[in-house]
Amino acid sequence: MKTPASPLRLFIILSVVLLALPFAYAQSDMPRQTVAITYPLEEAVTVKFRGTTRLPRLKGEAKVKRAGRRGTRVELSVDNLPRASELGGVYTTYVLWAISPEGHVDNMGEIKRGGGMFVSSKLDVTTPLQTFALIVTAEPHFLVRTPSRMVVLENLPPQRLGNADIATANVQYLGNASDYFNDARVPDVADQEYLKTPVSLLGARQAINLARYAGATSDAADELKEAQDALEQAEKAWRLRQPEPDVDALARRATSLGVKAEEVAEATKAARQRREEIARRDRAVRDAEQNAASANEQIANLRSALEKEQHARELAERDASNSAQQVSELRIELARIRDELQAARSEGEEARVKLARIEGERAAEEARRAEAQKAEQLRANAATLKQNLAHYGTVKDTPRGIVLTLPEAIWSNGRASDLSAAAAAKLEPLAALLANNPDYQIVIEAYTDNQGDENLLQQLTQDRARILAERFVSAGIDGSRIQANGMGTANPVAPNTKIGRAKNRRIEITLVSPAAPSSAAN
Repeated sequence: MKTPASPLRLFIILSVVLLALPFAYAQSDMPRQTVAITYPLEEAVTVKFRGTTRLPRLKGEAKVKRAGRRGTRVELSVDNLPRASELGGVYTTYVLWAISPEGHVDNMGEIKRGGGMFVSSKLDVTTPLQTFALIVTAEPHFLVRTPSRMVVLENLPPQRLGNADIATANVQYLGNASDYFNDARVPDVADQEYLKTPVSLLGARQAINLARYAGATSDAADELKEAQDALEQAEKAWRLRQPEPDVDALARRATSLGVKAEEVAEATKAARQRREEIARRDRAVRDAEQNAASANEQIANLRSALEKEQHARELAERDASNSAQQVSELRIELARIRDELQAARSEGEEARVKLARIEGERAAEEARRAEAQKAEQLRANAATLKQNLAHYGTVKDTPRGIVLTLPEAIWSNGRASDLSAAAAAKLEPLAALLANNPDYQIVIEAYTDNQGDENLLQQLTQDRARILAERFVSAGIDGSRIQANGMGTANPVAPNTKIGRAKNRRIEITLVSPAAPSSAAN
């Protein structure tokens, strides 16, 4: 690594690794990399952002300027930012983070967005850090203390600045490893009207949900009650259609109180655990003292027995026949004790086998319960999934699973296998939605009408199904989840009249859950 020649030298320092857990809502298990930058003093640097596999088409830009003791100013602009709930019902908003090479994280603020499906958003904030990477994550609310693994944007290296050299160094960063994103006790914030509900109110609901998850019901009851009362005030203001700035202020106060209740609950739990640990150590000391007293008593008993044995030996010397009799009795007693010891060992072995069997049965029961909880969660999430799928076509339930029917308009014409220009923008968010529901197998079936050579029509539908599957794989969906079938003229949904043929030319995407019959994928 070269030594910097001036304060304008630019250092690219970071290789950020995001570890994953299996949740339905966690970032991919594949390691990710971004860069941290040492920003020069009093000089503006433009940094581009790229979307992750969650939102690969998302883009952004930040203007960064370090101003000495006043900190480093970041002006972020993000285009086409979707609702956070599109990535999972637990998320309500987006947060910009600064991450130092030492692993320190700074919540720089919430990226607010207005209504609509996609909007542009801006954020103007300051951080005390000088060397840091920038990422954007989806979060349950705006006051989270550590970033989740749902990373949607990360900064890219800036262009070479003047004559400054570029150097690199590795550093590790761990995201929030909490499992509350997968815990059935933490409900989704989405409801029937969540698209119209202010983001701040959704975040307040989730802040209180997370406080309950942390144990605030018992360990921070007063703080939780205060947060719930504040949330009720915000909910009431929203129901009474008060101005949205007033609702936002009440909701943000409820979020702050919810975070306070969560922190108090965590501190109370930690203090209780410390007290329990001290009590365990005290018990261990008392046990050791008791064992020492017992050992001393045994030593005294042994000494007494030794004295008796010496006296007995003296008697044995005076009476050889009596001594021989005593030796014989001692041998008999020793044999009896050995038999009792062997019996005790056998009983202990049987007890260990029985305990192992009980532990195995308990583990099997816990696995069964976990599988049942997962199936229940899938059923609970199905309504939200169907609501999101309805943005892209017609959705219906069938014995095979959830069926999404795409219109023929995604193809350039009725006999072409290449996508229309407008289809790409629509398929990208659909692929992201399918990638975020990995428990479903995807069956793509292409159909057409009966006008033309049957072999050519069969080949046309096979090409269409294959092209759509390849598009999904390139957007981040695991190819092992996808089955693509060209169905030709089979299964018409309408008579092959002029009007009916347009309905028969369709794409059906069936989402098959693990609980669906095995014949669903045939």
